[in-house]
Amino acid sequence: MEKHEVLTVLEQIIDEVKTAVLATVDSDGKPKMRWVTPAIIRGRTGAIYTVTSPRAAKVKQVKSNPNVQWLFQTRALDRIIIVEGKVNVVDNPSIRAEVLEVVGPRLRAFWKINMDERDLLVLETIIEKAVFYIPMKGKKEAVRF
Repeated sequence: MEKHEVLTVLEQIIDEVKTAVLATVDSDGKPKMRWVTPAIIRGRTGAIYTVTSPRAAKVKQVKSNPNVQWLFQTRALDRIIIVEGKVNVVDNPSIRAEVLEVVGPRLRAFWKINMDERDLLVLETIIEKAVFYIPMKGKKEAVRF
């Protein structure tokens, strides 16, 4: 499987499910997972985006240790992708607007906690590796980026 094929499947899963699990590492070296709303931005190949509050624990965690994992899966669990990468914390109004254009309509719960869209940061994960699973066929394929 080629990089572009993995990215195509990843985008299909995001379009279908609209959520993913993001795992970071806390200051004690313990993994921390949470549901987030991911985005793939056209023209920014090889990266996954999400928005967060500057006060969220994950911001401090990725500033200390930028290594993360993402878990993407279909509702039927027939396609699963685990992505590893490094996160950049981005405080740029232009990129924030691009990401919000994609994920904004899917952030109902998020907006109940974070009312001001100007008070958001973008987490940009640069993909280093993806592992694609098709469990019912026993297929597993790793792709380095």
